[in-house]
Amino acid sequence: MTETTAPIAVDQRTSTAARIGWAILILATLYICYFSHLGAIGFVGPDEPRYAWIARDMAETGDWVTPRLYGKPWFEKPPLFYWGAALCFKFFGVSEAAARLPSAISALLATLALAWLAFRLYGAETTRWLLLLLPTTVGMIGFSHAAATDMPFSAMLTIAMVCAAVVLGLTRSEKSPVLPLAPWLAWVLFGFFLGLAVLAKGPAGIILVGGAVFFWALFTKRWRDAFRLFHPVALASFFATALPWYILCARRSPDFFRIFIVEHNFKRYLTPEFQHIQPFWYYVPILLLAFLPWTLGFLVWFSKSKQIDKGPVAVGQRNSFFLSFGLFPLLFFSISRSKLPGYILPAMAPLTCLLVARVAEAVHLNNRNKQMTLLLLALTSLGLGIAGEQFASHRILGQDILPAPWTGAVWLPLLFAGVVAAIFVGLRRDIVSLCVLQVGVLLAILGLARGLVRMDSQLSARGVIEVAHVPLQSAPANKLFVHDLTRGMRYGLNFYLRREIPQWRQESKVGGLVFTSLKGQQELKAAGYSCKQHIVYPAAILCDEKRDDSSGQPSP
Repeated sequence: MTETTAPIAVDQRTSTAARIGWAILILATLYICYFSHLGAIGFVGPDEPRYAWIARDMAETGDWVTPRLYGKPWFEKPPLFYWGAALCFKFFGVSEAAARLPSAISALLATLALAWLAFRLYGAETTRWLLLLLPTTVGMIGFSHAAATDMPFSAMLTIAMVCAAVVLGLTRSEKSPVLPLAPWLAWVLFGFFLGLAVLAKGPAGIILVGGAVFFWALFTKRWRDAFRLFHPVALASFFATALPWYILCARRSPDFFRIFIVEHNFKRYLTPEFQHIQPFWYYVPILLLAFLPWTLGFLVWFSKSKQIDKGPVAVGQRNSFFLSFGLFPLLFFSISRSKLPGYILPAMAPLTCLLVARVAEAVHLNNRNKQMTLLLLALTSLGLGIAGEQFASHRILGQDILPAPWTGAVWLPLLFAGVVAAIFVGLRRDIVSLCVLQVGVLLAILGLARGLVRMDSQLSARGVIEVAHVPLQSAPANKLFVHDLTRGMRYGLNFYLRREIPQWRQESKVGGLVFTSLKGQQELKAAGYSCKQHIVYPAAILCDEKRDDSSGQPSP
């Protein structure tokens, strides 16, 4: 009796330990990729400080209907992100981490929803690969750490897509039906999350979901199932979620539909008015960059697939579903006259799930494929480590010496993980090699976050203000100006100083403190200003009205 039960007990202990190990690795991946160092740097770019201003205004004034920028209605985007950031400000205080928390939570919810769908359609191994690879991509990490509307919009669309898969019957099987034949909950959730997507970025959510479902029905000939998404329960849930804010906003502001619908949706898509002009193929390299560090692996795995819908009919329909939701946003935004990198984010989740399913299938069917897959990942990590070291040796990244010392915390883990993982692949220790690779990537992400802290004064207005050594908060409103700065730096200064700082003009004959660039300081010196480089270029240089008549050089 003892001899018979001992191996079973050992196997159960091994299985339990393996599950605990995978759970720890997955939880660490989700936390580090989505929630670690949310406030490492101040607000960057033109969008983050403006969106944070609007959210702070909502939290302070209690007006949750009309977005206001510098006291004036601002209808470029719907309010979902502002609501989330304003609530975080109320609970956790005003900070960069609080403003970015809605994007991080959205990324987590989308990843978990997609993992559930992958588990229902492809099994546990695909789910495990998805939870390890998707969060570590550059696209998911970057946009989950941005105080912007892109991640909430993409996440709501992804969850709506998961609910649509349930409504379309893709998750149902004879052995384990997920929901009854009338999936009431799935209809309600589909309408609810599609409504949230429309509240995150506007009617583009309806177009993306509708277009993807149309092409899926076209590929699979399941038109009757596609029309089930228009069930009255789904429509009622959608309208109850999305319409109230649009109606309230339109009643308060008569210009709302003209500004929001016509200018910031139709004109943005159909005309180059907003100056985001890019070629038709723009999103192909953007998507390849977003898949880093796994781009090479995804390309190889995709090229090995003889056909996308290989296998049984049910498998083909599932793959067509992910392919439609992944490629339609790519096609739709490639046609647009206005292109920004964040527009393509909704394509990442379904394409990653499809590619990961291919990986898991190849690994499961053939042990040699598993070896080649892990070796490819190890070589990718090794290549990125070498490329990172070469890049750092030719750039000044937050230091006055070459190379910047902190970059070693990024490329060294990738280099080391690639070498060690390749050795373990040769020893046929597949699980160990995968864990080494994942830990190396996570350590590189943490190293990059710590490095961004050192570069804050070069990237954000927060860092500029911290090293200015001038009491800017108490400076009179008519004595503080900006000149020849980027939009992102200008909006950032506005947010941190809680005022809209005017542009400096020579003809105004008004003196004071001026934030300017290296180029702008020459004009200011010619106008009699003394420019002291309190702040490291290229962020900003602070000039004051004090003249240096003796030499024309900056005052000491």
